[in-house]
Amino acid sequence: MKDWLTQLAPLLGTDGALVLVTVAQAQGSTPREAGAAMLVSATQAADTIGGGHLEWEATAIARALLRDGTSLRTVRFSLGASLGQCCGGAVWLLFERIEPDSALMWRHRAAAVARGGHLARFVTSRDAQSMWSLLPAGRGSTNFTRAPGDEWQFEQQIGEPPFPICIFGAGHVGEALVRVLAPLGAQIDWIDTREDVFPAELPPNVRTVSTDMPEQAVADAPPGTCFIVLTHSHALDFDLSLAIFRRKDFAYFGLIGSATKRARFEHRLMERGVAPERLEALTCPIGIAGIRSKLPQSIAIAVAAQLLQLRETRLLLQRASLHAASHLAHAHCNSNGSPR
Repeated sequence: MKDWLTQLAPLLGTDGALVLVTVAQAQGSTPREAGAAMLVSATQAADTIGGGHLEWEATAIARALLRDGTSLRTVRFSLGASLGQCCGGAVWLLFERIEPDSALMWRHRAAAVARGGHLARFVTSRDAQSMWSLLPAGRGSTNFTRAPGDEWQFEQQIGEPPFPICIFGAGHVGEALVRVLAPLGAQIDWIDTREDVFPAELPPNVRTVSTDMPEQAVADAPPGTCFIVLTHSHALDFDLSLAIFRRKDFAYFGLIGSATKRARFEHRLMERGVAPERLEALTCPIGIAGIRSKLPQSIAIAVAAQLLQLRETRLLLQRASLHAASHLAHAHCNSNGSPR
């Protein structure tokens, strides 16, 4: 979840008009990627475009816009030559004023993105403000094009790729995991057989489920779900493990426990018909290697790191696939003179 997006409506309510500063284009080595953004009000700033001299200059420009009433502006920064930052690349920043009467709409947009939707943005140098629209799905992307005469166009999709996670067990580790994963854009189903065990306040991308049939949540989960099992009952852990292995489309299956627990579960799962080679898909113990602490927060961070590695790998594969498809289509057009 983008911090600036969740903080925009509250800041409008407390500080009035503010400026959304977006990295429209990043060339070479830069502190943040295209699409990164921050908010600047008369007295506060939220999120970051990379810190350092760049962010200091951007904040000063944003506050000048607030004073003079300018609604839209782009500025190019050479990080090495003009700002003395060691990155050495260049960025185009887009500055856009946001008025306080739009706070309710921004609250709605943030909630929609938290639920897995995407926010599309389109603006050109001839516009007074961006056109925003909500999409049920999409992929995070930015495109900044420039033409002679200071003409430019910026398109953006704001949202996280699908990152569904089912967490079984509302104990200390389960809660720590939810607290760590929710800000990362995961769509979390948090499931327990007990009632009244969930905290009263949770982010909008966390759905709690109290049920006597947690195995049904396994069946109902979308393809590509990450399953994490850490209930209070070894018997329930096993039943959930069997239900998860009945699926062939999960992205990750983590089971809390020791190597001894894994060995026992593997033996029982094979007795129930799970092929030995499929047991490689089981992660137990959970979390990246090298973290020995048993604190719930430590376990949560180790598991979150494991899931982030998985998500980054999947994103790289998706981008490579899209690039290859685009290259093939371009080559096909060139060889035939026109697309077929």
